[in-house]
Amino acid sequence: MRILGFMTGTSLDAVDMAVLETDGEDIQAFGPCGERKLREETRDLLLVATEVARGWPRDRPAPDIFAEAARAVADEHFHAAESFLDEHSLTWSEFDLLGVHGQTVLHERPEPGRIGRTVQLLDAERLAKASGRPVAFDFRTADVAAGGQGAPLAPIYHAARARASGLAAPVAALNIGGVANITLVGEGDDLLAFDTGPGNGMIDLMLQSRGLGRFDDRGRLAAAGTVDQAVLDTFLASAYFAGPAPKSLDRYDFPLDLVEFLSAEDAAATLVAFTAEAVVKAFDLGALPAALIVCGGGRHNPQIMRALAERAPVPVKAAEDYGWRGDAIEAEAFAYLAARTARGLPISFPGTTGVKAPMTGGRIVNP
Repeated sequence: MRILGFMTGTSLDAVDMAVLETDGEDIQAFGPCGERKLREETRDLLLVATEVARGWPRDRPAPDIFAEAARAVADEHFHAAESFLDEHSLTWSEFDLLGVHGQTVLHERPEPGRIGRTVQLLDAERLAKASGRPVAFDFRTADVAAGGQGAPLAPIYHAARARASGLAAPVAALNIGGVANITLVGEGDDLLAFDTGPGNGMIDLMLQSRGLGRFDDRGRLAAAGTVDQAVLDTFLASAYFAGPAPKSLDRYDFPLDLVEFLSAEDAAATLVAFTAEAVVKAFDLGALPAALIVCGGGRHNPQIMRALAERAPVPVKAAEDYGWRGDAIEAEAFAYLAARTARGLPISFPGTTGVKAPMTGGRIVNP
């Protein structure tokens, strides 16, 4: 199958797209990849939807803004793909399927006596009608309903990508988005995966709350700051780190007010150190890989990469060092998951989301 995969992260920066040819088991070919920045009106709407979601009681119907935002997300994906297809001389009819994650506005991990709750907004029917192609979407809901974490979902793709690169187990792939998550691939594609801690999200939120921009460009603020060890120790004392894997996070799960009294520079440096120290804790859980392969936007922050290199017990490598497309891995992953959904293959596993047995997920809507 030739599939166009899409991903939009919690940074609300862009629609990522990637073409993959796959049967949901092996990867036959990689097509072009790219991104299109979100329009400001869509980003503003999603910021409001996220705030509404965080205050949404479990016993109440979905807020009205969800439907409005879901339509906007569908339109954003369609227009992003239109320009992407035109740029690469492709047409909608060349694709068997679209794999679309949707925009996360809420993620609550399960607690004892309470299942989790996760919301990815997308009007899939609207996108299918506009594109004329079937759309695979809603990849997390079934897992959460079965008691799983609903995240991360990319691990089965990380294993396939490692096989395609001829990498021998154990392999460790780290994605740094708003939240950071790691996949540890063992012998026979045995998988352990979980959210390690914050990625870029807390740094972004800190800067945005102070009117200092959307993100720390090239890590310049963090480079000028000093880590506050007491604050870092408080972050690392969170009960989250004592809990067993697999486990998942929302980027709002750690209290940002701990760095309120710090300068922007020191806050950024401390949050970078928090991201790195949280990742290092993951290496207590299995055999050491040859390297830590870093994907996602966080690898563009030299301070995060430096902090990881200083602390990790293995070499830290950017995805490109292995021929991987670091900015496209998640879009590729949802193309791959779309193929697995179409074939009825499992997409989540006991070692990735905590479900009791491997399970299928996702839904497909036709135009």
